Amino acid sequence: MEYRQLGNSGLRVSTLTLGTMTFGGRGGFSAVGATDVAGARRQVDMCLDAGVNLIDTADVYSSGLSEEITGEVVAGRRDSLLLSTKVRMSMGDGPNDAGLSRHHIISGCEASLRRLGTDHIDIYHVHEWDGQTRLEETMSALSTLVTSGKVRYLAVSNYAGWQLMKALAIADSHGFERFAAQQIYYSLEARDAEYELIPLSVDQGLGVLVWSPLAGGLVSGKYRRDASPSGETRQLSGNWSEPPVRDQEKLYDTIEVLVEVADAHGGSPAQVALAWLLGRPAVTSLIIGARTDDQLKDNLGAATLELAADERAALDKVSAPELIYPHWHQLATSKDRLGAPDLTLLGHHLEG
Repeated sequence: MEYRQLGNSGLRVSTLTLGTMTFGGRGGFSAVGATDVAGARRQVDMCLDAGVNLIDTADVYSSGLSEEITGEVVAGRRDSLLLSTKVRMSMGDGPNDAGLSRHHIISGCEASLRRLGTDHIDIYHVHEWDGQTRLEETMSALSTLVTSGKVRYLAVSNYAGWQLMKALAIADSHGFERFAAQQIYYSLEARDAEYELIPLSVDQGLGVLVWSPLAGGLVSGKYRRDASPSGETRQLSGNWSEPPVRDQEKLYDTIEVLVEVADAHGGSPAQVALAWLLGRPAVTSLIIGARTDDQLKDNLGAATLELAADERAALDKVSAPELIYPHWHQLATSKDRLGAPDLTLLGHHLEG
């Protein structure tokens, strides 16, 4: 297992992270999975044996049950791993049970600590944007948690580029603790993050933790142009909302290349999709979660899969995002003055 620096921080994180959204199966999360304590313990054991040192959860997953299960299965070995959780989503019916106010952040952190059975959270994420709370209040509250020792590193998830840059600017101008990383959706199915979020990470020295790196299973090899799985697995249709599929034919073209590369390596398309992401700029770790132990075992195999340059180039080409404004204009007029962040999106188009 490779360990990478989390952005500009001193923290080293395994390139694969265990995601726990499947733990619990309470409420709406039953559609994702319903892993019980025994199953969670097996998955944590498998990951630790493979060298994974980070487990990612959130307070909202199964209304806190995921955190409780995670806390139970890591008891007695807490010091040998890192825990990541999140705050922002609604955790009750009260007027202050959601958002990124000082009240909700601090009370949410304390509740997560209790459920996890620990005295600190290694990486604490704000889970989603809150457009009604001043960023000064949010960043001040988060800094208080770091100063108190309840949180060691801060991260952000699902922000737009301007929102994240504003938060960083406020942290810098007020001397608040800075975000060390962002957790984002990024996959061969949709490379939207390359428009702003990946260049921002390169420029600002943020680590990138990727959620749903297999696009909810879309690029795992189960879905083909002429055949899709049956049974309980979600079907590729207009009802697939996360992630949304905007170009089904392009997705199938990408899957065909994935299958071809996987066959050449004697591995799975899922392993190839994960290995491709691990070679992208600023990416620190991929969050893998699985309904079954076999799925998890297969995903863990991506940690040692190395893709050849021509294989990466083929995947780059078939999945390349279209250039939206102002990127197509910059490609046409600014080739002589592009920097490293610009090339995370425009590099392939220059080569093409």
